[in-house]
Amino acid sequence: MLGRDLVAAARYTNHEVTAVDRGALDVTDATAVASRFADERPAAVVNCAAYTDVDGAEDERQSVALVNADGAHNVAQAAAAVGAAVVYPSTDYVFDGTKTMPYVESDPTAPQSVYGASKLAGERRTAAVNPRHYVVRTAWLFGAHGRNFVATMLGLAETESQVLVVRDQIGAPTYTGHLATGLVRLLDTDAYGLHHMTAGGQCSWYDFAVEIFRRAEIDCTVLSTTSEELARPAPRPAYSVLASEWPYAVPLPEWRSGLDSYLRERATG
Repeated sequence: MLGRDLVAAARYTNHEVTAVDRGALDVTDATAVASRFADERPAAVVNCAAYTDVDGAEDERQSVALVNADGAHNVAQAAAAVGAAVVYPSTDYVFDGTKTMPYVESDPTAPQSVYGASKLAGERRTAAVNPRHYVVRTAWLFGAHGRNFVATMLGLAETESQVLVVRDQIGAPTYTGHLATGLVRLLDTDAYGLHHMTAGGQCSWYDFAVEIFRRAEIDCTVLSTTSEELARPAPRPAYSVLASEWPYAVPLPEWRSGLDSYLRERATG
């Protein structure tokens, strides 16, 4: 989802891009990654490979660590070996959600899920082996090229007259088209280190669902519930809005703007 939008954004700004999927290059194969980078000699690498099944990760600790931590290490190390910068997209789930104001880069991490812990490990291992790193935490991604909350809601509305959504998790839904453009802008700087990059504003999943149906002009009732009542396998942070404390932060459009862009892209795609 993010990878495809990133390729489009980079090519739009005249970057030469080599895009590979899992079939062409498995990030868990350190030898293959190093060999490919040695052949390609990239100036920068964006590691969009990730295990993102948050609930599934609870029972797949080894698999999720292999991709999100070991794979991150392999990519960052191979990039460093050829003098390339590396981007590692990470997540708001590295925080425990107990704050009541946006998390900034210097806030202490405390992931509550296996997925969040694996992404934090990937952050640290990326930074440890490649000084020219951009670790970019983002949140609640949705886009035209993958499974996401917006697509799920629209799909449910085709057969259901109402949906049930949690009201007690607050974040910033981020359109991958906007994030991809932000990552390309960041890559054109020397601002290495840790960054937060999400859509502007904040909402609950319940609020997000209501806005999806309103803007898509779909008659579907949204019922609210709590995280405790829904009882999903992996705990989620109650509040995981991100903000950046850096003067060179790359701002993204507000989340409703991203939703409008997604709906237009979906309608024409």
